[in-house]
Amino acid sequence: MIKKHKKYIQRTFFLAKKGLGKVFPNPLVGCVIVKNNKIIGEGYHKKYGDNHAEVNAINSVKDKKQINGSSVYINLEPCSHYGKTPPCADRLIMHKPKEVIISNIDLNPKVNGKGIKKLMAKNIKVIEGVEENAGKIINKRFFVNQKNKLPYIILKWAQTQDGFIARQNGESKWISNLFSRKLVHKWRSEEKGILVGVNTANIDNPKLNVRHWAGKNPVRIILDPHNKLIKNQKVLKGNLSTLIYNIKHNKKTKNKYFVKTNPFNLFKIFSDLYKRGITSVLVEGGLSTINHILSNNLWNEARVFISEKKFTRGIKAPKLKINKNKYITIKDDKLYIIRNGS
Repeated sequence: MIKKHKKYIQRTFFLAKKGLGKVFPNPLVGCVIVKNNKIIGEGYHKKYGDNHAEVNAINSVKDKKQINGSSVYINLEPCSHYGKTPPCADRLIMHKPKEVIISNIDLNPKVNGKGIKKLMAKNIKVIEGVEENAGKIINKRFFVNQKNKLPYIILKWAQTQDGFIARQNGESKWISNLFSRKLVHKWRSEEKGILVGVNTANIDNPKLNVRHWAGKNPVRIILDPHNKLIKNQKVLKGNLSTLIYNIKHNKKTKNKYFVKTNPFNLFKIFSDLYKRGITSVLVEGGLSTINHILSNNLWNEARVFISEKKFTRGIKAPKLKINKNKYITIKDDKLYIIRNGS
């Protein structure tokens, strides 16, 4: 029985991940409806404000009477409140499944067990905690948001085989290969914001947008305490939303927002980002910015590319304990994913 539950919950994970980058600040949710050991319907939350996974799964069932007495698998507890859409728990109750199997409880205070109680009050059996740890990884951003009221912070950098992040002059193009760089653009499309320090903005002059992947551009975030950002840099051009945190100015120029933060404090900046609806941030440099985030323990995940290139001399990469035996191969690069606390 447990093995069967795991199989269908894993299917909800697969479905849920299809919404990555499209549903924030909502969680990633997939739903599978099973009758007589056969999937009769499934769905996922596709876009913020649209139908939730449970509704899409119900709508996919041709004969709605078949849902009566079925088993419904959802990676996250069904909502119990009115938001952009009506409560999913109520919609499930209408169709009278015999049981609902979930991976994780929804930590949103508006839900947090209330959806389960609604189902149980109508004599629908609820099984919790199936593949619970894997479910938490699927919704790692959402759980950090709900617990800490902060964005999920992802650090990203590439380093040479001999441990350098840039040459002595600060130049860092290109340490990782073309496939790794394309993957980074996919990552950009999946997060709400992208952040660099002012030195990286000035030296590398990046656009910080999505070009080599189909997806939305993140909000650009520059840490520039003393207003040293060169005026004609690419991050100040175009119509993308850009936040420049500094200690002097509070002003808006078209879609560029200068945000006064004095004293200049990372925790305060991240709190402000969360209040602005930026629920996840990909940090792409530079070294001092990444080290500052590491030293303040304000990160949730690091993604480190190690290439076969060697610089012999240069700027040393951030110090972070990496399990060199656990990596993903991307042609001649190795990608290491480190989660804070794991």
